[in-house]
Amino acid sequence: MSRIEATFEQLKAKGRQALIPYVTAGFPFADVTPELMHAMVAAGADVIELGVPFSDPSADGPVIQKAGDKALAFGIGTTHVIDMVKAFRQTNTTTPVVLMGYANPIERYDLKHGKDGFIRDASEAGIDGVLVVDYPPEECVEFAAKLRAHNMDLIFLLAPTSTDQRMQQVADVASGYVYYVSLKGVTGSGALNTDEVEAMLPRIRQKVSIPVGVGFGIRDAQTAQTIAKVADAVVIGSKIIQLIENEPRDKVAAVAGDFLRGIRQAMDA
Repeated sequence: MSRIEATFEQLKAKGRQALIPYVTAGFPFADVTPELMHAMVAAGADVIELGVPFSDPSADGPVIQKAGDKALAFGIGTTHVIDMVKAFRQTNTTTPVVLMGYANPIERYDLKHGKDGFIRDASEAGIDGVLVVDYPPEECVEFAAKLRAHNMDLIFLLAPTSTDQRMQQVADVASGYVYYVSLKGVTGSGALNTDEVEAMLPRIRQKVSIPVGVGFGIRDAQTAQTIAKVADAVVIGSKIIQLIENEPRDKVAAVAGDFLRGIRQAMDA
């Protein structure tokens, strides 16, 4: 059983939903990420999604694109992100960490470090899952099996436009959890229609037996609370990035922690 599976089982037994914050690795300061991860866990995060900076992030809106550009300007690459997780794991061996990003950095990593080098090194660092935005499920059967052999999960996105066939294809390959993108568009775009989310989740669950998290457009405690009533997890990214982008180095972790603490309290209310 992966750390992600175990976490969701423990939460289910307590009647709680997972809080999953997303931050871009190496933003807003190159060295702040492990400290920021610890602060988010202390504030109630159950799983952390760590964005791998990439120059062409097709699913991300302006906020996360800007964060990725800044991290890239610091020279942050996949190797550095793996090292950040190693640093986090020195004192936290329980909170699942998911890398979220794109195919290109993974495939470049393998070219530099040998076949399946990414899976090997991610596993050794204590990474628990991978969400690769531009890996379609029908092309990921072998990759998913290799990840599972290392106790890691391959997580997929589903969207409001996903067909029953696509949901089944994802269900056949995915493990850990599925991430339902609640909006048509990129991260941080639009206003979330909670009624539409509530109507969609039963359709997804007809095909998908693993937990379903909801993200894109969740920006405040009230929306998080509403989504937590119908989903297994609440994912928040762009709002955290906006809150910390202009903070001084010594305030970044505290600002993110204070925000997430309010979200956690609302979800548990």
